[in-house]
Amino acid sequence: MDGPEEGATPIRVVLAKLGLDGHDRGLKVVARILRDAGMEVVYLGLRQTTATIVDAVEQEDADVVGISMHNAGHLTLAPLIVAALVAAGLGNVPVVIGGVVPDEDVGELEAAGVGAVIGPGTSATEVVASVRRVVDGRHG
Repeated sequence: MDGPEEGATPIRVVLAKLGLDGHDRGLKVVARILRDAGMEVVYLGLRQTTATIVDAVEQEDADVVGISMHNAGHLTLAPLIVAALVAAGLGNVPVVIGGVVPDEDVGELEAAGVGAVIGPGTSATEVVASVRRVVDGRHG
């Protein structure tokens, strides 16, 4: 995987588990993948709330937020994060959802403002490319 270009500012990513879901192994793998690609990763850990995630995005001046979901709450929780970022004046910070998301739900998540959905089995290269794509998209 390629790191950042010479002299480029690294992408700052906030990663978190929203709600009561206690499965974070995949998110830790994603954190390592993104760090290895030269991104700065702030891992908030388990059982975060919408407010704690938005606060961290603001405090860390994040370029993107990644939320891992395995509890079937993605159609409810992902739009809440997007709306909370917009309400906080951070609507330019894209949201990437990872985890177990049925294919038929992806369109609804994208319509709600989610920038990308990454499922199980996605390659490390595609994880990095997806994050870069949504960050580049906010500038384009």
